[in-house]
Amino acid sequence: MARAKTVVLDGVALLDKPEGLTANAALQRVRRALGAAKAGHTGTLDPMATGLMLLAFGEATKFAQRWLEADKVYLTRVRFGVATSTGDAEGEVIARAPVSFGAGAVQEVLPRFLGTIEQVPPMVSALKHEGKPLYRYAREGVTIERAPRPVTIHELRLVEWDESLAAATLYARVGKGTYIRTLAEDLGAALGVPAHIDRLRRLAIGPFSVEKARTLAEWEEAGAQGREWLLPPDALVADLPRVELDATRTLAFLAGQRIARAALGDSRSSGMVRVYGAREEGIPIFIGLGECDPVRGLSPKRVIANITPPSSRVPVIPAE
Repeated sequence: MARAKTVVLDGVALLDKPEGLTANAALQRVRRALGAAKAGHTGTLDPMATGLMLLAFGEATKFAQRWLEADKVYLTRVRFGVATSTGDAEGEVIARAPVSFGAGAVQEVLPRFLGTIEQVPPMVSALKHEGKPLYRYAREGVTIERAPRPVTIHELRLVEWDESLAAATLYARVGKGTYIRTLAEDLGAALGVPAHIDRLRRLAIGPFSVEKARTLAEWEEAGAQGREWLLPPDALVADLPRVELDATRTLAFLAGQRIARAALGDSRSSGMVRVYGAREEGIPIFIGLGECDPVRGLSPKRVIANITPPSSRVPVIPAE
């Protein structure tokens, strides 16, 4: 059977991932629906988890990595009195204990987990030991000693308490590298009982909200028409300062040349910036990421590859 024809798409899809699919399976289904040639995502979600994924296509994949380290917001349900082998509802039950506390005790312990805390990564994680992901060791029944790592919990509050299940629904806004299943287990330990999560939904990644996302069914039903829903690649860098270049320096930047600070006008930007270049029709276009230095000027870091440059009659300037 002939393979479906794909096209080069550059953009970002906001997906509300359904339960029961791996992150990669969800990505590939959206990619096939759009007919996109190249795709990637900005962080995985377990099969049991639902909620926001940022899917990057084509040139947008160059700017996706930075969102792996962004703050994220979750809504999770923690079941107290039961521990599982994975820390979530997909694992086997390995411990049980009676729960004699209620919502008040949960409320009282939550402040202990705010701010920067130490967290031991779970065995069912993608962290690597000797080049091999921990979750593969876990599948083999092997436990690897893991060192605690600092993580930051910006906000943690009780949304609902289910007395019949001894379960707390929590809203958590966390920094990079935070494992919600480990947070649940640590909460249980603080209350003297085992615990695990049986629901997990990602509500936000940085400024991106699941409220603006479309479901997998919507993406698949739309097919190629869903390309109209894609955000432009620079949506992934919209939080960075903006620098605009004239036609001459647009060509220089696209060729990998450094731009002198004096050529950037009154821009006082420093650090990473999003760079827009001139086009013959006069509308600036996103051409990549650069790093501004007060002395060295603007150095290209990530450049859009399929830009139609201004007229080739414009000479490329030497590095200044």
